This record gives sequence, C-alpha cells and structure tokens, in this order.
Amino acid sequence: MRFAVDTGGTFTDLIVEDDDGGLHMFKAATTPDDPIRGVIDSLENAAAGLNTDLASLLGQGELFIHGTTHAINAIVTGNTAKTAFLTSEGHRDILVFREGGRMEPFNFTVPFPQPYIPRALTFEVPGRMLADGSEMAPFDEAAVLAIIGQLKEREVEAVAVCLLWSIVNSAHEERLGELLAEHLPGVPYTLSHVLNPSLREYRRASSAAIDASLKPLMSAYMHNLSGRLRDAGFGGRVLIVTSQAGVMDAEDIAESPIHLINSGPSMAPVSGRYFARVDEQSDSAVIADTGGTTYDVSLVRRGGIPWTRETWIGEPYRGHMTGFPSVDVKSIGAGGGSIAWVDDGGMLHVGPQSAGAVPGPACYGQGGDQPTVTDAALTLGYLDPAFFLGGAMALDIEAAHRAVDNAVAGPMGLSLEDAAAAVISIATENMVQAIVDITVNQGIDPREAMLIGGGGAAGLNSIAIARRLGCPRAIIPEVGAALSAAGAMMSDLTSQYRRTLFTTSEAFDQDAVNQLLDQLESSCQNFIEGPGTGAIETSIEFFAEARYPEQVWEIEVPIASRRFDGDGDVAALVEAFHEAHQDIFAINDPESGIEVVGWTAAVKCRLRESESGTLLAGDTGTDIEGVRKVYFSGAGFVDAAVRRFETLEVGEKLAGPAIVESAFTTVVVDPGATAERRASGSLSIEPGVA
Repeated sequence: MRFAVDTGGTFTDLIVEDDDGGLHMFKAATTPDDPIRGVIDSLENAAAGLNTDLASLLGQGELFIHGTTHAINAIVTGNTAKTAFLTSEGHRDILVFREGGRMEPFNFTVPFPQPYIPRALTFEVPGRMLADGSEMAPFDEAAVLAIIGQLKEREVEAVAVCLLWSIVNSAHEERLGELLAEHLPGVPYTLSHVLNPSLREYRRASSAAIDASLKPLMSAYMHNLSGRLRDAGFGGRVLIVTSQAGVMDAEDIAESPIHLINSGPSMAPVSGRYFARVDEQSDSAVIADTGGTTYDVSLVRRGGIPWTRETWIGEPYRGHMTGFPSVDVKSIGAGGGSIAWVDDGGMLHVGPQSAGAVPGPACYGQGGDQPTVTDAALTLGYLDPAFFLGGAMALDIEAAHRAVDNAVAGPMGLSLEDAAAAVISIATENMVQAIVDITVNQGIDPREAMLIGGGGAAGLNSIAIARRLGCPRAIIPEVGAALSAAGAMMSDLTSQYRRTLFTTSEAFDQDAVNQLLDQLESSCQNFIEGPGTGAIETSIEFFAEARYPEQVWEIEVPIASRRFDGDGDVAALVEAFHEAHQDIFAINDPESGIEVVGWTAAVKCRLRESESGTLLAGDTGTDIEGVRKVYFSGAGFVDAAVRRFETLEVGEKLAGPAIVESAFTTVVVDPGATAERRASGSLSIEPGVA
C-alpha cells in the first residue's frame, strides 16, 4: 500500500493505492499552524473511509510520498533561520547587486529589493581563486576563525558559503566547511560548489543562501513528519516531492531543502502528461491546477515537462532567484478561495488575496464574510450545498448570498446572480492570461494543446477557459481533485549532478569532457546502488549547457551518446543545439559553432510498475438522475442535468447544460459543450461554443 499527500493552501489531498492497484482519494482541511496535523487528518479520513483504524492502515504502508509548500511558505513569511553569508573578500554585495534587471526599467517608485541575507550578516573571507583554478591569494584561517567568533556572538542558526570560482577549485570552500563544522558544531551550513556547481556567482550564492536558511526548519519538519508517521504506525519509506518533478528520501531532502521550493506544483504536469496521452493521444497539454489559494499552470511539450533555471521566489528581479532548475510553473492568486472585491473606481477584482483554509469562504461557516469564487459558484447553482466533499461539509448558501451581495452586487449595482457570474468571469480571465503567458513563452499554441483541469475547483470554469484559448478538449481526470498527489504517485526517484567545464565545438576537449562524464555517471550509479536500490527500472541522461559564442545565456541540450568518440559526436551535439535554439527562439545560426559551459547527468529510478490506477468510488457511487437550476450569463437560470462522476459509463456522452459531481469536484458542462467518459475515468469535454 502506498500513500501520496499534497498539502495545499486550503486542502490537504491524499491518494491511497491499495495492493491491487486501486486508488482511493480523500481530503482534509489544511492546518497552517501545524501542516502535519492536516496530513494525519487526511490519513484518519482514509482509515474511516476504508473501514479500518489509522494504525492498521499505516501498518500496511510501503511508501509515503509527500508534497509540501512548507518551505516556500517559510520564505514568503520570513520564518527562515537567521543565516550568515560568507563570500570572497571584496565581493560582499553579490546578493545586493544580483544580475541587474528590472521588471519596469523606468518605474523608480518601486524600491530596490533587499538581499536575501542582510548585509549586516555578510562576511568577507580573505583568499582568492582564479578562473583557471590557480590560487591568487591564500586562504586565511585566522581571519575565518575570527569571523566564526562573530557568528557565535550573533547566534546565527545557519551559514551559507559562496567563494569565487569554487566550482573550478573548491579547496578554500572545503576548508571553510571543515572549520565551520569544527568550531560551530550543530549549526548547518551550505557550500555552494557542493549544492550548485554552476557558473554565475549570484545564482550560486542565492541558492546557497536559500538552502542554508531552510535547513533548520526543514530538518525539524522532516524529523517531525517521519516521527509522527512512525508513532501513528507507519514503518515504510518516506519520500518528498522535489521541484524537479521527482522524489527524494526525507533525510536527503533535509540536507538540501532548496529542492522543496516548488514541491507540489511540480507534480501536476506528471499526471497531466499521463492523462493527455491515454485520453487523447496527445503529447502537448496545458495543466491548470486550481487550488483554494493559487492557480498553477504548467506544460507538457512534445511529451516532455519543460524546466527552467529562471526560478524566482516572488516577482522577477524583485524577489530572489533560486539558481536551481525547477519545473516551469506559473502561479497566480486565483483559486476557489480567492476573494472578490471592488476598488474605489468601481472595478471588480478577484484575488490575489485568498480566504485560505482559515477562515475560508463565507459559505464554509467558519467566520469568513468576504465573497470568494466558491461563494459565487454556490450562488450560481454550480455547487450542491448538501454534497460538498461528499456531504462531509454543509455549505451555507445564505452566507454566500450575503457576501456576494454586500461586497460585489451592491457596490456595482448588479443583481446577485450577475455579480456572481462576473466574479467567475474575472477569475476565468485571470487564469486565461496566466496560460497565455506561459504557453507563448514556451512556443506552444494553446489551440493545439489539451487543457488538463486539476484541483477541486477546476471543473467550475475549465470549459470557459478552453473556449477562450481555443483548446480542442478539456480533460478533468477523476483524480483531478488531487492531481498533484496523483502525480506524486506516478513519480520517479530522481537526482541530478552538475559540473562546470568550458569547451568549444572548434577546440573540443574530448578527453576532459569524457573524464567529467565518467565522474557524473559514477555519481548516478552510486545513487542507483544507494537510494535507488530495488528500483524496477533505472535510466541516466546527460545534458550540455551550451550557447552561441559570446551569448549571455545557455540552453540545455540532451547528449545523444554517453561519451564523445570523435568529430561525429561533437557535430551531433552542435546540430542538436541548433535545433533546440530554433525550437525555443524561432531562430538559429547553423553556420556557427557553440560553447559548452556546463554538464549535467540526471538519474531516474522507477518505483512503480505502471502509471495507471483505477479510482474506486467508495460510498458516493450512487447515481442520481436529476436537474438543478443553474445560472449562465446570457441565458439566466436553466435546467441542468445532474450526474455522479463515478457512475457515468465509459463512452457515455453528456450534453450541456449539465453538472457532473463527485465527492471532491464539480464539473460544469456549459451549454454547447459535450462531455464523454474515458476508460481512464476522465471526463473529456469538447468545449463547443456558447
């Protein structure tokens, strides 16, 4: 038995895979003050739903896979450890200067962002390496010991180290680490050349700073999670979802918690890719995961999940760059809990503020009084107030009406229903723009991609979004309400290893490159023989970070052969680079050579026989044949057929207007749209026209 849990801003989603491959889905409210309590609550709901007790359920467990927003929340709220930054003498302002750039070059009303670690906790270390690896100035141990003394006095809780050119010669950084371990015991530290051996000082420094600042918090979180699961009866392996759409052991992730920045959202495209392939035989998809707090958009492009190294915490240039590869996810403040409000000019907005898990939408009856997308959907008849979460939570429709009327309908002079429809319309437009931004940036035409709707609120407006984008199909998987948790269940154990070595296609240093690739493959093999022991299948892929001569930025290109054996292999790499450049930028220079600055090896260990699984309906599988009054703009209230998601027959078609409900989601089939049940359990919808 396996468990996959994704902790979101409003709900904690759980997928349980039984020994026969059947999938069971459960939800519990997220508990921001103690996220692990929400995890345990979801497991207790599962135990009750499967007619057993928590200890017995967990006692059957082999794997527990967890996606969490705890790391990113700590950064956003400023709850990270008090961290010091140690860098080379004369380069104290790496985190201040960054790489330059502004979102709005001439908007001088925006203050320059503060460095991730304040300058008062930044210290200069005497000693200097050069780009060729030679030592220009010796390492000064006495000065370092004096700095460590200051760190003790200031009671720092973590230390980030980034010395110039440690990626070429790491001797100074390694010695600094030894001194920290000896004279500052118990205080975690991060060495940049170990964590992120890549070119560019700011990115390497920023990643080291972020990683170190998270170590005390995430080490305690992982220890607490493993301990509480063990106390509850779980004796299996605990894996944590990473930003790279893979999983790592909890104890390993505690040593490099920067991998957790986009944990959770990175899993949605894994399951989205699967459903696009099996439901519509498509290798291009837009995955839109609608949670209670955020709307996360990611892509599948030619069967692959695009990555980016331009990962920012906050807005570009105004936030902090992680300097680490991550699944390319665009998040906006739009979800079921997003608050609708009218500004002083009478303009309606939805989000980015969210009612979250506490107090939640007004209709939850937990003290919230501001209208949200969920309140608007309830007002329009999209949701059944008696069947929310399968009846586990009764919704207060009168509270929803009051909230929408007081904050939107009244100020705007609209009827209650028109105001609620306007809230849904604005939320839809925000979501469409987020999708347009990311698809255009990746060279994807949304008119040629499937729209995969995930998250409990996805079904409310996925058809409207698909129509606006021109998508041929909108797919709502049966496990879509827990899309990221489902992706975690499908994910592989992964790791990446990177090294810097500069060479050019005209003067390719074949021996040095092959020696480096040997080292990278050895690291991957050690991973396979260590954490990957017992994997069903393993694979190793190699990539080169290359650019045209004198270009500023590199792109990552797969290496067809594991080693370079003559000019033919080099020519193949150059040709692959030209093709990748054309694909990304719609231009290339086929007559030009290339420069390669970095090399990466990625290892995957498959833990599961198959990606597929059958969602078992449980006690909510009683079909209903009924109608409900539902409001659509331009049509008013109409009679919509109401059906249970899990009891639709494979191949059965349902024309809109209709509502398809399950315990965890509601799909609104607009007039003019047609939904069809697929063998995977998904609802595949042809949007049609309004």
